Amino acid sequence: MSEVDKTFTGSIAEVYETYFVPLIFAPYARDLAPRVAAASPQRVLEIAAGTGVVTRALRALLPPSVEIVATDLNQAMLDVAAKTVTGGTVEWRQADAMALPFADASFDAVVCQFGAMFFPDKVKGNSEAHRVLRDGGHYLLAIWDDIARNRLSNLAHETMQGLFPDNPPMFMKRGPFSYHDPEWIERDLTAAGFHSVAIDTVELASRSASAADAAKGLCYGSPMRVELELEDYGPDALDRTFEQVARAARQFEGPNGFEAPMTAHVVTATK
Repeated sequence: MSEVDKTFTGSIAEVYETYFVPLIFAPYARDLAPRVAAASPQRVLEIAAGTGVVTRALRALLPPSVEIVATDLNQAMLDVAAKTVTGGTVEWRQADAMALPFADASFDAVVCQFGAMFFPDKVKGNSEAHRVLRDGGHYLLAIWDDIARNRLSNLAHETMQGLFPDNPPMFMKRGPFSYHDPEWIERDLTAAGFHSVAIDTVELASRSASAADAAKGLCYGSPMRVELELEDYGPDALDRTFEQVARAARQFEGPNGFEAPMTAHVVTATK
């Protein structure tokens, strides 16, 4: 995994929270959080918390007495997240999923929304989640399905292939949509020690006020921006990509704004 794929620094975190989170992350947070809450955990660890969309959903559903520890590799994301969560306490910790700084068997549930795809070693990352879980605890993940079933992201990927045919940016397929095979996911979780793995494939809608706002979140609020700003693609690469993605995304725009289908796997693994 390229370091570019894990970069959420500076203004990216703010744009991510404003445009990208409501577009594609909030709908799955609303699906994932009740699954966590159904197990009535007393201590929850979140991995790859980003700007806190799942954290907010968990805090709203779980009793105030439940301890939530939210971690992310990027401090810039946590700085934004800490401003958005109200109504209860959350401990924010910068941490690497490959080496979690927590004791064995110290959590009742571990949750990771759209982070496992970026683990440089999937089995090791899953093994760390297994290690910090108590017996009978649940590890819940959301992982993107094939890019072809995620229409806006696929549109952006195809746009970049057309704009830069000699050296096409591959962030989309190399990063967020690189881990879409359910058999691969289940195999890695089993290898990490989980004895029960259930995978639901959930189709939801990505929504935004306009096609332009949707394109803004995708182009300016993800590591795709970092890749496009590299010198190889030229000084105007990002803006050119945004303009074309926004134009193409109008096919999904209607009287209520932008709406396009997206699909992810929601996984529950039990220790």
